[in-house]
Order: sequence, then C-alpha cells, then structure tokens
Amino acid sequence: MPLTRLLPSREGEDLIEMITRFASAELAPRVAEAEENAIFPRDVFRKLGELGVLSLPHDAEYGGGELPDEVALQVVEELARTWASVGVGVTVHWASVHPLWKWGSDEQRKRWLPELISGDLLGGFCLSEPEAGSDPGAMKTTATWEGDEYVINGLKAWITHGGEADFYTVMARTSDDGSHGISCFLVPGNAPGLSADPPERKMGLNGSRTSQVRFDNVRVSADRRIADEGRGLAMALDALDTGRLCIAAVSTGIAQAALDHAAEYARTREQFGRPIIDFQGVSFLLADMSARTSAARALYLEAARRKDRGVPFTRLAAEAKLVASDTAMAVTTDAVQVYGGAGYTRDYQVERLMREAKIMQIFEGTNQIQRHVIGRDYR
Repeated sequence: MPLTRLLPSREGEDLIEMITRFASAELAPRVAEAEENAIFPRDVFRKLGELGVLSLPHDAEYGGGELPDEVALQVVEELARTWASVGVGVTVHWASVHPLWKWGSDEQRKRWLPELISGDLLGGFCLSEPEAGSDPGAMKTTATWEGDEYVINGLKAWITHGGEADFYTVMARTSDDGSHGISCFLVPGNAPGLSADPPERKMGLNGSRTSQVRFDNVRVSADRRIADEGRGLAMALDALDTGRLCIAAVSTGIAQAALDHAAEYARTREQFGRPIIDFQGVSFLLADMSARTSAARALYLEAARRKDRGVPFTRLAAEAKLVASDTAMAVTTDAVQVYGGAGYTRDYQVERLMREAKIMQIFEGTNQIQRHVIGRDYR
C-alpha cells in the first residue's frame, strides 16, 4: 500500500517518487531470480549512479546531491523495500567513500571524489577480518612503508562487493600502537596482488556478493593514504555510526515489505467464507507489525535529523540499528505466520524477507555490540 512520508522539501518528495517508480519498474521484476541464483546486479548500480543516488550525501562541489540524511536514508529504505541487496549495496558504497569525503585533503577530494560518486565505479569497505570482527582494533592486515609506497598484506573478511568493487577503502595497521596504529587507504580494485575469494554461500542477500579479499604485497602510493597515519580506526568507527543508520533504514524497508505482502495476502485469502484479515488473530498481528515498523522508522529518522544538525547521535544510531533490525526479524516472522504453511515456501516473498532480516541483526556490529554502545553512554 502507498506509504505516506513527511519529507522536509519538495525536492525530497520528488526524489522518493522517482525512486519508487524506479524500484517498481527496474528492481521488482528482477529480484526473485537474482536472489534465487545469486546474480549480482552491477548494472543496477550504474543506473542508480546515473540517477544520482550514489552521490546523494556528498557535496555539490564534487557532483553530489548534498541532501540531508533524513532524505537519503528514506531513499535507502524505499530501495530495500523492493530489493534489500540493492539498498545494502548503496550504503556500502557510501561507506567506502566516507573517509575520503570527510577526511581527505582538498587535493584528494578533487582528484578522486567526482569519479567515485558518479556511478561508474562501485566501492567496497575493508575493515573486518577473520579474527577481528566486533573488535576491529585487533586487525592484523599491515601497511608497511617501503621506499615511497605502502605495501599492504593481509586478509579482509565479509566484504560486500568483494571481487566486484572498483575501489576499496582499506583499514590496515601501520604501527603496533594498538587501536592508534591503524590507517586508511584508498586502493584500486585492479591493484596487482589484490584478489577476492569465491563468494560466501549465505542464508540471504544472495544478490549481494560477499567475499574475503586478499592483499598480497599490494603497493599503493603515499597519496592514497587518507589523513595521517593512525587515524584509520576513528574513521571506521565514524563510518559505522552512519552505517548503523543505513542498516536501520534497510531493516525498516524489509519490515515494510513484509507488512505490505502480509496485509495483501490477508485481504485476499479466505477461510470459513471470510478474508482472514477479518479475524482478530490476524488483524491484531498486522497491527503489531505496523506499529513496530512505524516505530523503527521514527527512531532512525530522529537519529538522522540529529546527525543533519550536527548533534551527537552515536547512541541513537545504535538504538535505531538495534530496534529496526529486531523489528525486521519480528515482522518478517509474523508475515510468514500470516501466510501459514504457504509462507514457509519459496513461492512467496515473505520467506526470502525473513532470511534477509537475520543478517540485519549482525551487520555493522551485532545487536549485542549495539547494546554495549548504548549502555556505555550512560556510564
């Protein structure tokens, strides 16, 4: 059913209308086959680049849309409402550009940012490692200074767009000074020595490629280091704050999709001579799904508005990610329940949505980590 959004400008309203039409025409006909057969929709990201979606948060000076997060995140939600893999892909690209955009020198931004956000190139964000997931400060990937270059060696894990990305933002250790010894590098995807393992065989989001990425004596020039040595982890954590809002938006889109499908099914499915939506057990279930989804949206938008106004939002971002991803899991589970046995088959989208919801509780820091972030703010 149509979703009424309160946007801060007519420009935002027009953008959401365009994205809704794009999702209906370009994404909806493809999502089932692509997810079933693990087809990565590279062309979709090029089209989104042409529409300006990959550059929405960035400065107009470099070709960006310079839109507030309050609007950009609702674009993500609308994309994810139709195809979660695409919504996630857009946010990963934004994360890949984030350190350059926020901490790069004027020269670096002028040199690389217009190309990276134009849509021709797609990014990957390399932070996690097999033994450094929730604790990124434990990473072992190194960047050693040799001559006038850095030489990167190591293994990154769970990299969205691994093997597909045209560039990677890579966090690597430049000293043994613990969390203060990590630096950030912008690495071309075709750099000699950089390779990706076969994609992970996942429960869901199969249209989004996830792979380990290996760095075997990958050489990068000093001008590809973003800001000073030792600043990398702070950049990564800052990107994670925004990333949590992005996953909250994706989660809300998944929940909204599940609610939409369940409500439509309940209106058309008859038992005992009546649509099942007429039965209180079903209508109350839908009511709870609706309330949870609306609450998740309100929370991530409140955090986005705080970010737009320069107000601290770290705790609220963690709350939004926690609540929205738990909501996605609960609402998709209830959607399957509305469908009954049919919902447990792959003939209906709610089965896929339920599988996709699970990773939202793990992305960008598990929900146990989110609780740690939230609780720490009260100490």
